[in-house]
Amino acid sequence: MADNKDNKPKPNQINIELDEKVAEGTYSNLAIINHSVSEFVVDFVSVMPGTPKSKVKSRIILTPQHAKRLLKALNDNVKRFEKAHGEIKDYEQPPIPLNFGPTGQA
Repeated sequence: MADNKDNKPKPNQINIELDEKVAEGTYSNLAIINHSVSEFVVDFVSVMPGTPKSKVKSRIILTPQHAKRLLKALNDNVKRFEKAHGEIKDYEQPPIPLNFGPTGQA
């Protein structure tokens, strides 16, 4: 929150809280995205080599408008990261099994 004389939020400012458990984060090395006409579903998975089964660690459901904003924000951040640290290498990934989880229907 921006500092001002009386520590009150400015108009149109959101006070966002981050509790300790959420702040720890959850590791993911795979995101699976499905969509319907009304929402995008992003499942974050942690796949370990040599393990035949993995679980979804987190699921985020977005409106199409928020999904597009997320795409733009990620693109902007990747560009800034690469400008500061060099190109991110995109290594070949194994295919995702076709029998994985949910389909893109509401």
